[in-house]
Amino acid sequence: MRIIRLSLAAAALAIGVYLLAWPVPVEPVAFSPAAAPGLAGPYATNDRLAAVERLARGIGRGPEDVAFDAQGRLVAGYEDGRLVGFAPDGGDPRPLAETGGRPLGLRFDASGRLIVADAERGLLAVTPEGSVSLLTRGHDGRPFRLTDDLDVAADGTVYFSDASSRFGVGDSMAAVLDRPCGRLLSYAPATGETRLLLDGLAFANGVALSHDGGSVLVVETAAYRVRRYWLSGARAGQSDVLIDNLPGFPDGITTGEAGVFWIAIFAPRNALLDAAHPHPWLKRALFRLPEAARPKPKRHAFVLGIDETGRVVANLQDAGPACFAPVTNVVERGGFLYLGSLEQDAIGRMRRPPAAR
Repeated sequence: MRIIRLSLAAAALAIGVYLLAWPVPVEPVAFSPAAAPGLAGPYATNDRLAAVERLARGIGRGPEDVAFDAQGRLVAGYEDGRLVGFAPDGGDPRPLAETGGRPLGLRFDASGRLIVADAERGLLAVTPEGSVSLLTRGHDGRPFRLTDDLDVAADGTVYFSDASSRFGVGDSMAAVLDRPCGRLLSYAPATGETRLLLDGLAFANGVALSHDGGSVLVVETAAYRVRRYWLSGARAGQSDVLIDNLPGFPDGITTGEAGVFWIAIFAPRNALLDAAHPHPWLKRALFRLPEAARPKPKRHAFVLGIDETGRVVANLQDAGPACFAPVTNVVERGGFLYLGSLEQDAIGRMRRPPAAR
């Protein structure tokens, strides 16, 4: 019996040493988030996303984002690298191209090219005929590891995010626990120049231009906030926070109509992760846990609409067993909201609800 007790003690000691001292690739820093606001007030739980219909079912897994061309045709990108076009109702599927990577953010430019933030390959351009070309894959010697989302300005400039300069699309947990090394960048098609606008972002994700084009918004998923970078005016080149302390992990952000920005919330906040953020050693210990034991996102469909001041004007949720989750992008078109998802095998769609005044 004594031998058994000693063996158990030795095993416990070995596990403790492993959790506290085994080398890991992440380099966490202390971050003290404000107390989570919870699903109350402007974030109160509801079932408004239960009305989502599923389009283009079974075509592929993970249509993370969608975009519309000048003719109103819908395009989605899938985890196997395919780009597929559809009628607005999800019918008439037509293959467009294959990127050879993992397409995430999608937007059309004025010339009709589909600009793609491909997590593995970088920033790409796809012609209407399906020809794929590389625009940029790094800046100043630092390659993009997780090219995530983008928006295209009226002058053709592409604003895009690199979620992490250290971890790729298959290491999102590492990128969230790691030191902030996401970037907001721009690409000028006329010159081929790639410029760094913001560095040190906590998992740089969704990107959206303001309605007047005077600023660009970038989501910091791991910091629960949306940052604004000013492109013109007295504050050009500066940044501030548009909305902070969100109740979940913000993912994509898009410019909607009537002064609204749509934010996809991947999942509500995780209490264990919030508690670990101020303690780098605890975040390293979380990373050392087996995959099955790590904190998991709750299955919860969640979309927020905010105005130009960061005020919440729409709150759409569904936590039911058949909910369309996780929602990773929301695109407004023709009175509808189209929902992308990193895991679903369909594109979500629902009538655009009226925003609060």
